[in-house]
Amino acid sequence: MNTESGTFLFKGGNIYDHGSRSFKESDLIVEDNKITEIGNIKTDSFRGKCINLNGSYIAPGLIDIHVHLREPGREDEETIVSGCNAAAAGGFTAVCCMPNTSPAIDNRGSVEFIKKQARGLLTDVYPIGAVTKDRAGNELTEMGDMADAGAVAFSDDGTPVSNSEILRYALEYSKMFNLPIIDHCEDQSLAKDKKMNEGKVSTMLGIPAVPSVAEDLIVARDLMMAEFTGGSIHIAHISSGRSVDLVREAKKRGVPVTAEVCPHHFILTEEAIKSFDTNLRVNPPVRTEEDIECIIAGLKDGTIDAIATDHAPHSIEEKEVEFDKAPPGMIGLETALGLVNTFLVKKGHLSLEQMIEKMAISPRKLLNLAIPEIKTGERANFVIFDADLKWQVDITKFKSKSRNTPFDGCNLIGKSVGVFNHGLWYDNR
Repeated sequence: MNTESGTFLFKGGNIYDHGSRSFKESDLIVEDNKITEIGNIKTDSFRGKCINLNGSYIAPGLIDIHVHLREPGREDEETIVSGCNAAAAGGFTAVCCMPNTSPAIDNRGSVEFIKKQARGLLTDVYPIGAVTKDRAGNELTEMGDMADAGAVAFSDDGTPVSNSEILRYALEYSKMFNLPIIDHCEDQSLAKDKKMNEGKVSTMLGIPAVPSVAEDLIVARDLMMAEFTGGSIHIAHISSGRSVDLVREAKKRGVPVTAEVCPHHFILTEEAIKSFDTNLRVNPPVRTEEDIECIIAGLKDGTIDAIATDHAPHSIEEKEVEFDKAPPGMIGLETALGLVNTFLVKKGHLSLEQMIEKMAISPRKLLNLAIPEIKTGERANFVIFDADLKWQVDITKFKSKSRNTPFDGCNLIGKSVGVFNHGLWYDNR
């Protein structure tokens, strides 16, 4: 990935203003790593590189709080470098990597390894430590040690923290560090070895299926435990309409809960699986139109705080099998902005400002991370995107090492044209 450093004038953009939470037409100068001037800037005396934006939007760099970078263990699918390149191409200046690597990110050394591998990259990488050792669900990890090393949350992602007593202790301990527990909510007694959502389509296709109540049960348990302990729970990749309702009700009671949703869960339904495209095999599964309606309502009213991708790279060999033999997961870093803009903003469900809230600001808030501000004197950390650019997804042009997306060939509107972070400009035009 080619990046540039130096002095830049970004001319003719619309800059996100944190005070008014709106975009305002303005120019911007960055010198090395700092924003030095914002306003109507003349080009006559400027010495540096001038980039004409033609009305594109400048917003805080996006952050994806649910990413699988596969390193260590499956570097054939993704590495920290390739994943960060994919993130930058998608408009993300930060990602949070999940601990279901091999070995798991379950100790101080593994957190430090991730931080070391990401050093010097344009994209910030924040490790998420495992809740239990080797994610086996039996013994708590040294959370304090990992937090001190740079872990920003804890999760056994891929499976829930099934033991309620362990979840209780995890919430109590993580509360000491003001970090959330991120839970993958599926009752394994209902979900194990199941491949899609239970309903008419699964019956017709003869595919083993999981009912949405498998998610609802664990969400309800997690909410009650968060209420009991006062520890923060974050619901990963919410997919069930009933779960959205449960989170909404809990927030009204003051329960410390946040939630995220992935683009495929507000775009695709179980009907798509009639194609037997293994890239649609995800966990939790895509569900029904009714669930999508509830998810969109949850995004609009603030019940769902963040949009994440659950970027899950898999090799071509792993996905080119029968549907029920394929591993779950799809990649999403390079398509997320276009999908959100096309299916939420352009359809009137969210404004551009709300999209930035869900993809850049709220995700950082729930992890207690500093929010980049676009104002004079601040460090430059931003994405520039064209909200009206029409483009077609082409997996052959991806920066990710993997290609497993069902959106190949999809026509989208809205794309990142570049990101700036750590004094580096990546031009994606």
